[in-house]
Amino acid sequence: EKISLKIPYEKVGLNPKNFHPELETVTLKFSPEIGIRKRPAVIICPGGGYEYLSDRETLPVAMRFASHGINAFILRYSINSPFPASLLELAYAVKYVRENAEKYDIDPDKILLCGFSAGGHLTASLGTLWNSKYLQSIIGSTEMFKPNGMILCYPVITSGKYRHKGSIESILGKNPSEKMLELVSLEKQVSGKTPKTFIWHCSDDQTVPVENTINFTKALSQYKVPFECHIFPYGGHGLALADESTAKHEGHINTVCAQWTKLAVEWIKREFMTEK
Repeated sequence: EKISLKIPYEKVGLNPKNFHPELETVTLKFSPEIGIRKRPAVIICPGGGYEYLSDRETLPVAMRFASHGINAFILRYSINSPFPASLLELAYAVKYVRENAEKYDIDPDKILLCGFSAGGHLTASLGTLWNSKYLQSIIGSTEMFKPNGMILCYPVITSGKYRHKGSIESILGKNPSEKMLELVSLEKQVSGKTPKTFIWHCSDDQTVPVENTINFTKALSQYKVPFECHIFPYGGHGLALADESTAKHEGHINTVCAQWTKLAVEWIKREFMTEK
């Protein structure tokens, strides 16, 4: 199932005709044999520097989560688009899933985001800004847009020293204001309202330096946001599932890094599927 989302682009001065986000479902629905589960949901945001969407980080990842009983959605958000177009799209994707939780056999309080690289920046943008004055000034009350957890995979985080230049320029242009640079530097936007986070990265990443993850986890720790972090020594960037199912070349196959999906699923089960 593919869903077209209705986004209020006009509230930020953008023409809705220029944007066509799509939400794709990979969900396990109710059956008389299985019964009602009220599953967690994961909305997946692929990477691509905000310039394209990596197919390697879409359906294979969704299927992996679904195989563990976690309902998955893929957000094909707008690329080469000014901030906050894609942020609004992700916010309204969360709202859609929450409003349709019963239809998809989902617990509306267990909606997670999973982002890769620039998609990690998009994910962390909503995770840190969902209750900000900035978003409230655009869409009013933001409670329906709140993610309950985040899974960040080699994420773009900062617009500062360790930034991924292409991602930041794709959403802000080449001469952004200091105010906008500050807003999208997400290690500076963490608060006590940021949802619990699972995050992983490779220390030898030459595309998005590992300092993006290190500085984000420092901020999470400062605000006492629960997090689990895995930094693998080798693997570079863009591994997706890090196995044969998503490998573009041999460098994308890394048995050590491939543990991340097992670790993430265990984290979801521990944090969202176990009674406490």
